[in-house]
Amino acid sequence: MKRIILDTDNSNKQFLYEQLYDTIKEDILSGAIKAGEKLPSLRSLSKDLEISLTTIEQAYSQLTVEGYIVARPQSGFFAAEINSSRNSEREESVEEITEETLTENSFIHDPSAFDFAKWKKCSNEVFNYYSDQLLFESDPQGERALRNEVAKYIFRSRGVNASPDRIVIGAGTQQITSHLARILLRMDIGLVSIEEPGYLPVQSILKDAGLQVNHIPVNEDGIDISKLPTNIGSAVYVSPSNQFPTGAVMPVGRRYELLDWAVRNRSFIIEDDYDSELRYFGKPVPALKGLDESNCVVYLGSFSSTLFPAAKISYMVLPGQMAEIFGDIKKAYTQTCSKSEQLTLALFMEKGYYYTGIRKLRSLNSRKLDLALDAFEKYFGDDVLPMDTRSGITLTLKVRSQRPRVELILLAATIGLEMVPISAITDQETSALSFYYSQLPIELIDAKIKELEGIWR
Repeated sequence: MKRIILDTDNSNKQFLYEQLYDTIKEDILSGAIKAGEKLPSLRSLSKDLEISLTTIEQAYSQLTVEGYIVARPQSGFFAAEINSSRNSEREESVEEITEETLTENSFIHDPSAFDFAKWKKCSNEVFNYYSDQLLFESDPQGERALRNEVAKYIFRSRGVNASPDRIVIGAGTQQITSHLARILLRMDIGLVSIEEPGYLPVQSILKDAGLQVNHIPVNEDGIDISKLPTNIGSAVYVSPSNQFPTGAVMPVGRRYELLDWAVRNRSFIIEDDYDSELRYFGKPVPALKGLDESNCVVYLGSFSSTLFPAAKISYMVLPGQMAEIFGDIKKAYTQTCSKSEQLTLALFMEKGYYYTGIRKLRSLNSRKLDLALDAFEKYFGDDVLPMDTRSGITLTLKVRSQRPRVELILLAATIGLEMVPISAITDQETSALSFYYSQLPIELIDAKIKELEGIWR
């Protein structure tokens, strides 16, 4: 691996971990770092570059999450095999499909968390009675039947009044956010503020689309509005009803303050309303979009948490001007969200199965959360501090350990537990991780957290 040179004076206004991430990523894509080549260890690279271990860890974590490098327990980090057109020397290979490759995900899951029998019933109905619809490509904006159901759902459950003509369906966060980035650039908006700490993949999508990203700190009431840019048109990406990973809920007074900021500065608010229905005390907090009288809020939602992770179906509600721009550009793009899955979901919602499933999921996850909190206190004491937000499908853990957080994540994976890194780290001896407790069957929660204590120590 060639010597890495970073701009430590920060003349290009880029964080050191971002510079390191970009450098290694480019070297892998260009072939300067060969597939399977071992990368320096965290500590050796930290010593060689004379920068903190935390900075190296952040870069390696992001590269691991995006699949540019792979971590092997007890061995280190290695460049992944990337089929990139920028590396013409690589030979294409076709992997034989075997039973092993079909079951390669070793994370524990809970089959009782979703009623696949009802989903199959709706899917069969699509193929039996609406198969003629499958002979044509899907609308780039999403199937009208599903957009109608989404409009009814968000009005009923989130207080958002939206026309199906302003709803866009996409295959997960990446496609939806990419469309949104194109719209913003067409409106000459090149700056997006995001929450810190916040959801890392969104930051990468926005930056790759050519937008400048501005990090704004979060406190107990959500994003610090006083630090948002003024006197220029921009956008801010927030999750006011359940901030990830802190769980902060933005009070109504601050919501009106944020709306006022958008109006005064001719800017837009991107409201990510993920997991909004999965709140385990009281009622779900109404959406910010429901207060919007100035048409300045873009509303984002997803079904991944309330259906099953493989159902990559997301949606957004666009204000009038943005909806018109999308109408102009949508013919240049194809719909990557399966048409059969869109129609299945539309039936699933129309028949009421989706609503009963959410009620069941709330009850189930609430019990799981209580068991997980009790187990962490029993086996870890103060060494692992869970942040109990009483919502969502993950539990944020502050782990006191000498081990790098990438190693903690890999060790957890060896016993079937899924964890991902969170951008904020309080110090070099504390790692912030997001733990998917909801994937565990109730009967395994205590035993698995006890097993985790054994391998982490």
